[in-house]
Order: sequence, then structure tokens, then C-alpha cells
Amino acid sequence: MFQFDNSYARLPDRFYASVYPEPVEGPVLLKFNEALARELGIEAELSDPGRLAAILAGNVVPQGATPLAMAYAGHQFGSFVPQLGDGRAILIGEVVDKNGTRRDIQLKGAGPTPFSRRGDGRAALGPVLREYILSEAMHALGIRATRALAAVATGEQVFRETPQPGAVFVRVAASHVRIGTFQYFAARQDVDGLRTLADYVIERHYRQLRETEKPYVELLRAVAFAQADLIAQWMGVGFIHGVMNTDNMTLSGETIDFGPCAFLDEYDQMKVFSSIDQGGRYAYRNQPGIGQWNIARLAECLLPLIDEDQDKAVLTANHVLSAFGERFQKQWLAVFRRKLGLGLEEEGDGDLVQGLLAAMQEGEADFTLTFRRLCDLPAAEASPSQKAVEGAAAQNGHAGDTFLSSFKQVEKAKEWLVAWQARLERERGAPEDRAKLMRATNPAIIPRNHKVEEALAAANYGDLSFFERLLQALERPYEDRPDFADFAVPPKPEERVLQTFCGT
Repeated sequence: MFQFDNSYARLPDRFYASVYPEPVEGPVLLKFNEALARELGIEAELSDPGRLAAILAGNVVPQGATPLAMAYAGHQFGSFVPQLGDGRAILIGEVVDKNGTRRDIQLKGAGPTPFSRRGDGRAALGPVLREYILSEAMHALGIRATRALAAVATGEQVFRETPQPGAVFVRVAASHVRIGTFQYFAARQDVDGLRTLADYVIERHYRQLRETEKPYVELLRAVAFAQADLIAQWMGVGFIHGVMNTDNMTLSGETIDFGPCAFLDEYDQMKVFSSIDQGGRYAYRNQPGIGQWNIARLAECLLPLIDEDQDKAVLTANHVLSAFGERFQKQWLAVFRRKLGLGLEEEGDGDLVQGLLAAMQEGEADFTLTFRRLCDLPAAEASPSQKAVEGAAAQNGHAGDTFLSSFKQVEKAKEWLVAWQARLERERGAPEDRAKLMRATNPAIIPRNHKVEEALAAANYGDLSFFERLLQALERPYEDRPDFADFAVPPKPEERVLQTFCGT
């Protein structure tokens, strides 16, 4: 089934613990991602779903696998824990996909490991399906993320606050090396381990850095820029990760761990969904600052490799941290320029974006719907005046009225619309071409929190039809699809999800 080539298992023993999955009572395949399997070159035994379920649940260890739990540390909500590690996840091996990219195959919920910290090593059905939905949704949105290969019911119950059906999630990642992996070795003052890990990451993810004069400085810069770009993309679709701990930030630049993550409904820059984020550390607006803070923790780990003179190493690392901020601002503005249909770069564009966000905050406007409705507004040919708003409303079947209907308070939105129309007058290209590009940037459908919860609640009662339909809706998020129009509608007051939960 798998053609393994397990590079991480060839690292020194202190990088991981060898451990086999613990068999489950009655594995049943709930969902298998056939398209991803083909991409990975996996020959799945679809004619024998029972055996496929046994392999993907960990009951049968496939030939060539070298199951292991990775060692890592991490800052969790700002507090450092020197040993975390894979407590309920087992990396069974790596495959090289059809594009020549090495990918990890990991089983989440496959049983206890030496890093379980008195946990049972299992996963509940709800969090498994949530990760399946969110990771595939992010992929469809064009945002780098770990992928979902399968979800398997175990036939057993797990005990959290209440008994829940158990499941195993089969996750695919470019790798599972995290900032916390470096922190694990730094905490032990294991410079050889740090160098070995850094060389491994360069070889696996940033091979272009091998011949550079200062490869470890360039590694820090590459990871910083990858994370800055990723967070800018997150913010462009209203995504809030929820637990941006250093053990949840990969060196590959992929989004990982979809526990209490959520998408904005109405725009609120300080919005928090995660039940465990009591202080708002990982609120929507705080994500770039936390990203930079996490990169600073990586920089601390790499100091012995950057320069033998610590003062010089710190100075060099600080330059990279400053560059993170500059890179994020540039990428964030590029994302929102595209969302507003702006192809040219002008000095006041940042203020224009912030003006719309301020109007959305005051007017409690739905983030996704506001930007999608903006795609329907033609570029007004009138001069920047109230006439522009009236013209926008008159064209394309009252598109302007529809846009303004997203706001509970419309005065700021009206003023902003005038400024936006004036800015568009300096753009090149036909309005219909601009609208097409905007629709390719502003999704019509996201995994809205109430729809995700609806699918998970039904699944806990054995009904996967809501889960399947939600996945179908999320496959092509930038298209207007009448059959899935209900997924583009914001929640009613009684449907609103106020908190999301980790599910560990």
C-alpha cells in the first residue's frame, strides 16, 4: 500500500521513541481521500475496506513502516514545557509523492506513547472529523496545510467529560518538525542535536540553502518568511488558529493542528473562539505578533549555530525578526489588495483596507459575505462622490444595496465605498475582469462554525450525510454553487458558535 522511505527514523535515537500503534476493537473506514492517495502514489485496497481500515487504524502495520513518536518541547500559551512529544500520534513513515515531495503519514489517536503524559493516546470522533473538514477546507482555499487521508472509527469509546465514540485520523504533512522540536534540544543544551535537526530541515525543505554562506541564518529567515506568508493568508479568509503554541508551528510552513480553530462570522479584530484561550493571546488580530514571537523562540535555539560570538548571533537574529514584520506587512497588504480588486500599488492602500475593516467592526458585518458581495460591485465611472454609491447601487441589480445590507450601521461603509470607487478609477482593466479576480480571492463558502458543529453532532449519532455534504460544499469555495447556497449564509442568532474546544 505504502512505498516508504523513512528519513526521520534514520536520525539518532534521542529524536524519537519507537512505538507501535495499539490495536483497536472494530475499525471501520468512515472516509478515505482517494484523490490524495493517488497524489501520494498509495495503492489503496478499496475492494477490501475492512483491511484498509485495519491498516489506517494501526491494527496492521504495513511493510516498510517504522512507527515512532517524535520528541519535542514547546511554549504553550507562553509557558515553556521542556518535554511534550507525540502523546497520541504515531508517525508510521514517509512516502515520496508523485511530485517528488516527501510526505509524512501519521496516525492521530493510535494509542499511548512514551510522551502521553498519563493520557490514553486516543482521539474522539468529533475532533477527528473536525480536523478532516478544516484541513481539506484550507487546502481548497489555497492555504498550505496538513492534509486528511482518512478517518477511521475504532469501535471503542474514549472518555473525556462524557463517553464519546473513538476514531483515528490519518494526517499527511510535508513534515512534523516544529519549532518545539528545536526547543527540545535547546533545553538540553544539545548543540549537536540542534545542528543535526537544522541540517535535516534544510535538506528536506530548503535545499537551496545548502550552499549558502550562512545556512542557519538563511534557515531562520526562510521559516520566518514562510510563517509570515501563511498568517497573512489566514487573515485574508478570517481564520483564527486558536492555539499558536510553538509546538503547533511547523518548519515547513504548513498550518497544523485544527483543534479549536474557527473562522470569523462578523468581523471583530479581537475575536477569540478557543475555550482555553482565556486571555485572548491568540485572537485574530494578535496572530502576526504571536508568529513573530514564536520565530524569536526558534532564533534562540539557533543562536549557537548562527555564530560562536553570542552578541553577533543575537544581532543577526534580530535582523531576521525585523524582516518578519516587514514581510508580513507586505504580504498582508498584497492579500487585501487582491480582495479589493487592486492591481496597482498605492501608498494609501493600507488605509483603505483598514477603513473597510473599521466599518465592518462598527457595523458587525460578516467577514466572508462582505468581501464576496464586494465582488458584485462594478467600478463606478463617476467621480468620488455620493454619486459613486448611488451608481454602484443602481448597476448590477442593486449590488451596492446588497453590499451595504451587510452592515448594521452603514455610514462608515458608505463613506468607504466612495473612497474605494475613487481608487478603482486609477486601476487598469475591465470591471468584469476585476470582479473575476476578486471572486478568485474572496471565497463564497468557508467552513462556517455552525455548519461544522452541525456535521459533528450528526456524526456522533451515526449520520455522516451532513459531514459528506459539507466536504462537497468546501471542495470549490470560490464558486457560486446554488446547490450549496445554504453554506454561504451566516448563522442565525440561535446558531452562533461562541466557543470551540480542543478535543484532546
